[in-house]
Amino acid sequence: MAQEPKKRQSKARGRKRRTHYVLEGVPTQTCPRCHNVKLSHQVCPTCGTYKGMEVIETKTKSKK
Repeated sequence: MAQEPKKRQSKARGRKRRTHYVLEGVPTQTCPRCHNVKLSHQVCPTCGTYKGMEVIETKTKSKK
């Protein structure tokens, strides 16, 4: 049977315990072909390449 805490912990003590609960940034790289930022180990959304090979076709902007 679980016991209840005998004293209440202060806000500062609880916050000190949670100081390492931090969100980390998303790992990004620059595409070697088009030099735009992309997610690591993902197909580049701009040029559609992955590891030097064209994997998906991308839409090209047509000038009117």
